[in-house]
Amino acid sequence: MTRVIGVLNYKGGTGKTTTVVNLAAGLALHGARVLCIDLDAQGSLATHLGVSYTHSLTHLLLGQVRTQACIVKARENLDLIPSDSSLFQAEIKMWRTNDDRMVRRALLSKMQGLEDSYDYVILDFSPSAGLLSDSGLLYAHELVVPVSVSYMSLVGLRQVVETLKTFRQLPESHVRLYLILPTFYVNRQQDREVLEALRRHFGDKVAEPIRENVKLTESPSHHKTIYEYSPNSSAAADYANLVERVVNDG
Repeated sequence: MTRVIGVLNYKGGTGKTTTVVNLAAGLALHGARVLCIDLDAQGSLATHLGVSYTHSLTHLLLGQVRTQACIVKARENLDLIPSDSSLFQAEIKMWRTNDDRMVRRALLSKMQGLEDSYDYVILDFSPSAGLLSDSGLLYAHELVVPVSVSYMSLVGLRQVVETLKTFRQLPESHVRLYLILPTFYVNRQQDREVLEALRRHFGDKVAEPIRENVKLTESPSHHKTIYEYSPNSSAAADYANLVERVVNDG
C-alpha cells in the first residue's frame, strides 16, 4: 500500500523542503518508487532538484491535463509533480467554486489510480493554511513536522496539532501525526532543552534531530540532494537515519 506522507509546519524556515527532498531521495536510493508533490507556490522542489517541466500542479488541478502529463523524472525512482507561482491562480479558482467538499477532495481525486505506481507519495506543503493545504491534508495519511529548535517553530507545531484535531472530525480524513523532526540542531543548552521538551510531550514520535550543517544550505544552489552534494557529511548521515526509521515503520 502506498504511504502518503505530508511534510508541514505553519512556520517557514524549518527545513521543510530540504526534508522532502532528502527523505524522498533517500527512499529512492533504497529502491522505493517515490513521487513528490509540491503544494507550495514557491516551487522550491523543482529548483532544488534542477528539474525543468512543461505542466505543473496548476494544470492538473484546473483539469487542463491528466495526472501523468504533470509527472517529471527527477532521479532514478524519484518523480515530481512541480509547482510555481501559477498555483495561486488555481487556489483562487478553487475558492470561487464555493464547493468546499469538492475543493478538499481535489488532490485525492486527481491522484486516484497511482497507488500501484509508487511506494511513497511525499507532499511538500506551503507554510500557509489554505484550500490547497486542506486538500493535501485530506489526501495525506501521515504528517512529518520539521521543527527548528526555536520558539516560533514550536508555535507552528502547535498550529499543526490543532489543525489535525479539526481534520480528525471529517469522515474522509485519515491523516495522523507521524513524526516530529527537530532541525537545525546544535548541541548547546537551548537546543537540548527544546529537544527534551518535545520528547516529554510527544514521546517516540520525536525523531532523531537533523544537525545544523552548511552543506544542507549549499546543496539547493547546486541542484543536488545531500547524498549527491556531500555524502560523507553529518547531514547525509542524519537524513539517512530518518529514511531508515521511515522504512522500518512501514
